[in-house]
Amino acid sequence: MSDILILNESNYAQVTGAGTVAVDFYADWCGPCKMMAPIFDEAKDAYDGKVTFCKLNVDEAKSIAMENKVLGIPTLLFFKDGQIVDRVTGVIDKPTLYAKLDAIV
Repeated sequence: MSDILILNESNYAQVTGAGTVAVDFYADWCGPCKMMAPIFDEAKDAYDGKVTFCKLNVDEAKSIAMENKVLGIPTLLFFKDGQIVDRVTGVIDKPTLYAKLDAIV
């Protein structure tokens, strides 16, 4: 079982540049982000070995959030070989998250 990777300015491009990656853009003070966290964490276990799960704190990496047009949090971006293939803003339930992941693996 792999851990959720913490992304920052120095590793973002490398991690999202290859394979299937899900990134949770969040902030520590964000209530909806705290609601999304256990759902995202459970998906990490279910898709272990198929999807790389990452979190990016928008307060610590504002330029990456702006570059990806993240205007609200939580925002989940789904990457396939370096390209954003899907995105969702706001809290989503487990079946919706799993459906999005199934579509990209």
